[in-house]
Amino acid sequence: MKFFLDTANLDEIRKAAALGLADGVTTNPTLISKEGNVDFKQHIAEICKIVSGPVSAETTSNERDEMVKQGREYVKIAPNVVIKCPLTVDGLEATKILNDEGIKVNVTLCFSATQAICAAKAGASFISPFLGRLDDIGDNGLRLLEEIVEIYNNYEWKTEVLAASLRHPIHVIEAARMGADIATMPFTVLKQLFEHPLTAAGQKRFLEDYRKTQEAKPVQGQAREAAAKR
Repeated sequence: MKFFLDTANLDEIRKAAALGLADGVTTNPTLISKEGNVDFKQHIAEICKIVSGPVSAETTSNERDEMVKQGREYVKIAPNVVIKCPLTVDGLEATKILNDEGIKVNVTLCFSATQAICAAKAGASFISPFLGRLDDIGDNGLRLLEEIVEIYNNYEWKTEVLAASLRHPIHVIEAARMGADIATMPFTVLKQLFEHPLTAAGQKRFLEDYRKTQEAKPVQGQAREAAAKR
């Protein structure tokens, strides 16, 4: 399974990349807005310098032709830019056009298996089911993910399943168990994957015991010298 970081924060992306845990990045207008008054294209370019994997840049229109226009512009930013289109009629039409031109598309805001089927048939390179947002309304995001993975495995579609809106490590674990190709998550969730209180406590104990042995060495040495003089 590949890990994507769901953020537009450059510091977080650098930290994840240094850990070897950033196979790609997913952004959206909301995440970009959190970074302040930044130039959209320039910011995407900076992200693409940090990670070599796919970096999703989302279109900001409801109209097919405008999505296509933006998609053609955004792919010029860097070779690893992927265009994000919403799972709407216009978004699917834009996906079909861009895919026919060799441009990779991440179809986002997927909330049903039938939507995922349509996206794959339209030529999506990635499908992004939003698990957490379904959980928020009392539905089961993991069940949707399971359905999509099962359906996709029945066919030879190129579309990769990108589990999105992941809120906690259980989402990541279950996505991996189901065979999702990618999990995209905030940096806070990524940290929870490798941080564990028993690991921290064990390391603290090991270092304390090591320091005790080092502090005891001079005392033992002095005792041996005194014994030799006697």
